[in-house]
Amino acid sequence: MNVVLTIVLAVQMLTALGMIGLILVQHGKGADMGAAFGSGGSGSLFGASGSANFLSRSTGVLAALFFASTLLLAYFGNPQQRTGSSVLEGASVTAPAPAAAASGAAQIPGTTAPATTSAAVPAPPAPAASGAAQIPTK
Repeated sequence: MNVVLTIVLAVQMLTALGMIGLILVQHGKGADMGAAFGSGGSGSLFGASGSANFLSRSTGVLAALFFASTLLLAYFGNPQQRTGSSVLEGASVTAPAPAAAASGAAQIPGTTAPATTSAAVPAPPAPAASGAAQIPTK
C-alpha cells in the first residue's frame, strides 16, 4: 500500500509540474492580435494554430491525470477502515429524553410542578389584563 501511495504521489507531482510548464508556454487570447500586425509569433514549430490545439489538449490530459491522482491520494490516504457501511452510522447523536414528571409549567422559573403525572398537561393561565393595563406605572 505504501508503494502505491508513493507512485500516485509522484504522478501527481509530475503532472502538476507539467501543467505549470504547459500553461506558462501557452499564448493568451491577446497574443493573436500581435501576430496579426506582423510580430512574427505565428511562425512557430507547430504552425499558426497547431500549437494551441496541441498545448491545450495536452494540458487537459495532464489535468485529468492530476484530478485522478488527487482522488486516489484521498482514497488511499484515509486512515479509517472501510467496512462498506454508511458514514452516518458512525455518528450517533441522540436528543436527550424528556423527563417523565416534567411539564411545560415545571420548566418556568417561579412555578411548581404538578403533584401528579397525568397525560393531560394543564393549560397556562390567561393574562389578567391586556393592552394599556400591562404598562407599568411609576
